[in-house]
Amino acid sequence: MSQATVELLAKDLNAQGGVFCPSPKADMKLWNSHPKVYLDVARTGEAKCPYCGTVYRLKAGEHFHGH
Repeated sequence: MSQATVELLAKDLNAQGGVFCPSPKADMKLWNSHPKVYLDVARTGEAKCPYCGTVYRLKAGEHFHGH
């Protein structure tokens, strides 16, 4: 399976600083092809899905300001 990288804006993250994979933002043909996984992107600036290998990364210059 090819590894995709999805660049995210800070506004794309939820209140905790993460996203769920699979995600429509990843442009997956079968975006519901594995269990829903929460990925903490804000902590390090990127996170990799353990199921499909998709990397979700904050776009350069974006900063997450959580509550």
